[in-house]
Amino acid sequence: MTNNIIIENQYKRTSLFEKDNVNYLVHVLKRFNTVPKLNNINIITSTTEPDVFKIVPNKSIIIGALYLKNPVLALVYLRYGIEWQLWYKALSNKKKDIALCDIAAFEVTRIFYKLLPKEDKEKLESVNKILIDLIKKDKDLSAEALLGFKELQDFHGLKNTNKEFKEEWKPIVENLAKPTEYLLMDGGDLRLNIDEVALLNKYGCRPFPRPDAFTFASSTATSVSNYAFDKTDKVRSILIKNSLKNGFQSTTNAFSESLKNNLKNIFNLKEESEIIFSPSGTDASLQIAGITQIITDKDIAHILVASDETGSGVAAALKGCHFENTTALNYPIKKGDRIEGFRDVELIKVPLRDEKGELKSASQLDLEVFNAILKTNESGKQIVLHVMDHSKLGYQSPSKGMMQKINNLNDISIQVVIDAAQFRLDPQDIQDSLNRGHIVSITGSKYFTGPPYSGALIFPETISNQIFDIKTTLPKGLNNYYNHSDWPTTWSCSKDLSDGYNYGSYMRWNAAIVEMDRYFKTPILYRNMGIEMFCNFVEDSVKDATFLEPLYGNEIKANSSNSKGFGLRNIRTIFPFFIVNNGNVLSVDQVKKLYVLLNSDISEHFQGSPLEIIRLAGQKCHIGQAVNVKYGNDIQSAILRISLGARIISESWVNRDISLFFRNIEMQMSQITVIIKKIELILNNPELLD
Repeated sequence: MTNNIIIENQYKRTSLFEKDNVNYLVHVLKRFNTVPKLNNINIITSTTEPDVFKIVPNKSIIIGALYLKNPVLALVYLRYGIEWQLWYKALSNKKKDIALCDIAAFEVTRIFYKLLPKEDKEKLESVNKILIDLIKKDKDLSAEALLGFKELQDFHGLKNTNKEFKEEWKPIVENLAKPTEYLLMDGGDLRLNIDEVALLNKYGCRPFPRPDAFTFASSTATSVSNYAFDKTDKVRSILIKNSLKNGFQSTTNAFSESLKNNLKNIFNLKEESEIIFSPSGTDASLQIAGITQIITDKDIAHILVASDETGSGVAAALKGCHFENTTALNYPIKKGDRIEGFRDVELIKVPLRDEKGELKSASQLDLEVFNAILKTNESGKQIVLHVMDHSKLGYQSPSKGMMQKINNLNDISIQVVIDAAQFRLDPQDIQDSLNRGHIVSITGSKYFTGPPYSGALIFPETISNQIFDIKTTLPKGLNNYYNHSDWPTTWSCSKDLSDGYNYGSYMRWNAAIVEMDRYFKTPILYRNMGIEMFCNFVEDSVKDATFLEPLYGNEIKANSSNSKGFGLRNIRTIFPFFIVNNGNVLSVDQVKKLYVLLNSDISEHFQGSPLEIIRLAGQKCHIGQAVNVKYGNDIQSAILRISLGARIISESWVNRDISLFFRNIEMQMSQITVIIKKIELILNNPELLD
């Protein structure tokens, strides 16, 4: 397999390696890592023909030395050439369809160019090259128009005898002629879009690997790992080939089912369980709301436990209202408006904290939940109890004892939904919930560090059979949110949903499942020891920092007070803290500013400082984003979070060596120390927070 290293054997004292250019060249080569890796395709630099760009089908890409003088230009052209070779390989024996390679490669490269940072695009402003000129055109070129450009055919020298864009190619190009990093941010909503400078989304992460950052942000979102990205990129190549061979619809349906089966296998779920993939955890709540609307004729009451520490759009979703201004299928809507087809529901919120911001006791929360159930039952309504199994700050409610009491209630119409969006659970926890007839809502993008958004609902067999018998279709407005293909094929309630496939959701789930699989390959003894070792260190480190005030204390998580065995749900893995400077807690705006500074290279503010300080300021540290929480009784502040993520364990076990495993854990513990030191550095320079 070629390493696709465009400057291998080119290290001579040329202008390419002058001091001012080396750092930028390294910057560009980092992005080159997102380009597909192809077997037996060599990249050759030509000095005899310095202005040449040539694709030798199934063999090589030849690029002239002049391209390397502008590394961004070389990057774009090579992205085109490698993509062309990928589609050419996928054609197999259909070489007469060479036109598809030209169209698909251009479409991928056009999107790739759009995802370049602003400073890279500026390097191409004065470039006069046919590929760059076509990409820069204000309006998108149609496939038929592209086939008229002889210059694209000149790249590979093959004559395109077929000038027709076949109808069967259309869904393949629309769904798969996209860079993997684009697919990982597709089919969600605007919060996945990245800015053009730092290439970060609203959650402070990227849809491609970001190995230069220290990352402990699994309570919010995480940039995809190199390992999961490469595996998902390879899957895209396989899907292209299979779609051309077996048809797009058949290939996509098989891919979706394989993802669900892989998830069932990893967590040892019964085959009869049904899984619905969802663009996000909030979308999963909307799916629950929609299903509840058709499963009963009764008035509906949703009891939302931990309403103050769940997703910000969950309450709106359960009421059947739009929670953003764009749907995952890219339909414009108005946030807060009722979705067509939903009838009124009652929403009862049970927050974890009181009006003063104090955490309620487990017994107080249990009593509130139980009283809400009894009162709602008296009115004859269908109750949907949303149980919190790990909030964004690490809490659970109701307690295990209260859940047993609720399960033993007679003459009550209640459906329990477990909000396990953080997915800080072991397989046995999921199995136990399903065996009790509970629906479980999960994501692959929190603890397991898959790309944001990747939500799913897991239905026990009893509920799945109940939904199977329903002939009423889902509320009409959900057609703008979901495709029929996302739902179990045996359910008729979803038959009127949109046609099409959400490949972004599938690809994000593929990356998440890759992470789950390698996490559970770590032997359980070492896995558990590594978890305790890391979490104990974080807890002590936060408590020892005089400028950090942990939000957690000696409180016992509501669901684990009587548990003696080890389990993810029995140990704190999310560590929230206030930040105090000179005796005063930071304001909400200051915490949010500090979060951004932590996640950025701020070394420019420390020119002339000792090298150690410059390195500390330059280190990018991504932790859980700010959550507004009252400090004391009347001061509104916000907390940040350091969290355990599955990747801390799986990447430490990469060598499958016990001594190296614990050393790797210790290396990541040292990164926690750096994060805390950088917080202190920022606090010692308060002008940065102005």
